[in-house]
Amino acid sequence: IKGEKERVLIYGAGKMGIITKNTLEKDNDKKYKVCGFVDDNLKKDGMMIERVMIIHPENLITQIEKLKIETVIIAIKDPKINNKRNLINLCLEKEVNISTVPSLDQWINGDFNTKQIQKIKIDDLLGRKAIELDIKHIKNQLENKCVLITGAAGSIGSEISRQVIQYKAKKIILLDQAESPIYELNQELISIHKNINWEIVIGDVTREDRMKKVFDLLKPDLVFHAAAYKHVPLMEDNPAEAIRTNVLGTKILATLADKNKVEKFVFISTDKAVNPTNVMGASKRISEMFCQSLNKLSNTKFITTRFGNVLGSNGSVIPLFKKQIEKGGPITVTHEKVTRYFMTIPEACQLVLEASVMGDGGEIFVFDMGKSIKINDLAKKMIKLSGLELNKDIKISITGLRPGEKMYEELLSNDENTMPTHHPKILIGKIKEVQFKAVESLIQELINHTINQNNDLIVKKMKHIVPEFLSNNSDFSKFDNV
Repeated sequence: IKGEKERVLIYGAGKMGIITKNTLEKDNDKKYKVCGFVDDNLKKDGMMIERVMIIHPENLITQIEKLKIETVIIAIKDPKINNKRNLINLCLEKEVNISTVPSLDQWINGDFNTKQIQKIKIDDLLGRKAIELDIKHIKNQLENKCVLITGAAGSIGSEISRQVIQYKAKKIILLDQAESPIYELNQELISIHKNINWEIVIGDVTREDRMKKVFDLLKPDLVFHAAAYKHVPLMEDNPAEAIRTNVLGTKILATLADKNKVEKFVFISTDKAVNPTNVMGASKRISEMFCQSLNKLSNTKFITTRFGNVLGSNGSVIPLFKKQIEKGGPITVTHEKVTRYFMTIPEACQLVLEASVMGDGGEIFVFDMGKSIKINDLAKKMIKLSGLELNKDIKISITGLRPGEKMYEELLSNDENTMPTHHPKILIGKIKEVQFKAVESLIQELINHTINQNNDLIVKKMKHIVPEFLSNNSDFSKFDNV
């Protein structure tokens, strides 16, 4: 009805919640009527503050119906993740809009206005409790060191770059072959950081002459190797390129790190390296094997970090779903039962830095990814968060598993187990060790096959090196157990 105000509840009865209420009521448009606060403290249930009632989440369903609530606004500095998630799920179920107030440090000149109220994002539903880092030890490792980051323009590489820069390394080398993305990262860093020494290097990790020049001239102390091809269906169609970039590139960099007495080489791997069902995952497992075997012979400490999908990374499912929703659908899901682990990009990169400090060489660190999430449910929640209705405004289309795609991701294979570390979210995978000479010889044969680009020979050799590599929904299944 024209002229009627939107009836809202504010989650958080503290200072931030009260400021939000006062701002809404002073708004020139007077669009909102604050009907109450929601607070997790049971003792406050039923009390009055600022002339409105405080409601405990246990009574929220009743009060939403009774007060005809249309919107809940989250206005709390550091809500408990589970409580926030439960609130969002309840609002989605009851078809109540849910928005959030930005954190205090994002308020314009210390003030908040109603234009800053934002729609809740899927990241807010999947995010987890902030990670506690050993800041002192990370700083000690990076301070006054030259740090090389490969794949620096990518989702993981760029975030590692942002985080490393905060620790005042002596010099940071940002290496990537993607000219425009690395230019954009450079512009971003220029706008934020002053008096920090970094250098942009355009280069392909598979060009040994170029990489040798980087090591000879810039002399990195630490390497974070994030450069890789990562898209499963694309690599299934292009095995020669998967091996060239993911395996040869890693071999070149790791060998140069050893020869140049680099202190630590941190290899960014993936959960798809576990019991691989696709070329991409198997290529990363082969790279893990090379780094782990070289560690035994080298003064350089080779460390591997292994984690699952990161929220919002280039080409990942959430940005894809967002684009599909913007176009009116349909949202494409490969299978109703497909599940994936998710972690935010900053969280994954924080754990990479933490693992790099605790690593003594040879470890494969496995990150606690939390609970796996059903992709079909994720699609449904994103539709609701967009204010749309499933099957009315937008549909979900089940397209079938893609070549090499798993139904469920794993972080450890069946014959592996883990040992705890001092960090609750980082485990050490106990993985069968391999001898360098044998691995190097097999890997060189594999790399030689990429010259002729014979996909069948390449995948056969991969399956020989990684016996647990069993193709799924792929033409290469014919080579399983051969």
